[in-house]
Amino acid sequence: MPEFDSVCTMPRITQITLYPIKSCTGISVESAKLDFRGFCDDRCFMLVDIKGRFLTQREHPGMSRIMVSRNGHDWSVQIEGQQKLDLPASLSTHKERLVRIWKDQLNVAVASASYNEWFSDAIGVQCELVQMNAQHLRPIKPGRGRIDDTVNLADGSPVLLTSEASLFALNQRLEDPVPMVRFRPNLVVSADIAFIEDCWRRIRVGEVEFEVGWGCTRCIVTTIDPKTAEKHPNGEPIKTLKGFRSGTEGVMFGQNLIPRRLGTVRVGDLVEVIEEID
Repeated sequence: MPEFDSVCTMPRITQITLYPIKSCTGISVESAKLDFRGFCDDRCFMLVDIKGRFLTQREHPGMSRIMVSRNGHDWSVQIEGQQKLDLPASLSTHKERLVRIWKDQLNVAVASASYNEWFSDAIGVQCELVQMNAQHLRPIKPGRGRIDDTVNLADGSPVLLTSEASLFALNQRLEDPVPMVRFRPNLVVSADIAFIEDCWRRIRVGEVEFEVGWGCTRCIVTTIDPKTAEKHPNGEPIKTLKGFRSGTEGVMFGQNLIPRRLGTVRVGDLVEVIEEID
């Protein structure tokens, strides 16, 4: 565990990123409104195969090249070689289906055929675009958080936080440094000490509060260059992380957060540590 330094400056939010479509590119924003299951517009869409199983860059690295951007209140989606797709913020369909994300099953709204064809062409496999709306509930994994905590279509927690100091410490060990985008966080904070976020139990960020739930285990997605969709030949940065960041559940980088007080988070907000791990 990192040692505290009494002269450390208070961390601040330096980046906020939302990922409207799970495992596709994120959008950088200056502020984001927080809901109990995550930031609004974060991981509300997802691609599933014909059996309803969720799709990610783990099996389909080309998803990293699907660019998402704002189009007024809606979205624009594009990938090289295809015409840009305008995607409404809310799917105008009454069709729902049962889908699986990890061990969870939930009903979600399904896009019409034209949208599904676009994404099928984009990743080279038949798939459907689905959306998680307000009426769709997905509990957090049992044993983590409170019994009534819910999550969006993220892997496990409503919000993911990383720190610049932790990335710097990792890159000092790498022959080819990696950017923070490899870790797909929602919040990036400044910090004087690498992995100091491991010591936090509860934090206040501007007007909101989070419980720091558990360390984030990392997978092969971190080895994929999002610009080329190619995996690192030596499995970096996972290979290096294993040497100094292995835990009981796997390789750790970043912290999973659970909202406890809602509001808006802004770039530049101070991160106040309300409670530390004993």
